[in-house]
Amino acid sequence: MVENPRMPSPSQHPRDPLHGITLKDIVTQLQEEFGWEEMGRRIPIRCFLHNPSLKSSLTFLRKTPWAREKVEMWYLREHWRKKPRAANAASEPGEDEAPAEP
Repeated sequence: MVENPRMPSPSQHPRDPLHGITLKDIVTQLQEEFGWEEMGRRIPIRCFLHNPSLKSSLTFLRKTPWAREKVEMWYLREHWRKKPRAANAASEPGEDEAPAEP
């Protein structure tokens, strides 16, 4: 079967939640929010536990699909958990706010 070069692969499709987000962006955001210690606790891999750096983490994750998948899934859980809260907070009044009178 010949693949159509104009059709994006499933991992490059716009419906992919990670479409347009680089592995570097993912690791950087997780590191800024949680720190290397928490990253190593949640995903116990050497590049997070021993002398962690962005470069060593990216090198390892690019060569190790199972570890990359765990990091990506963690990122997606955090991203989607926060996104609805921000949208709901902007559209719904807080519980302690009184309703506007006509």
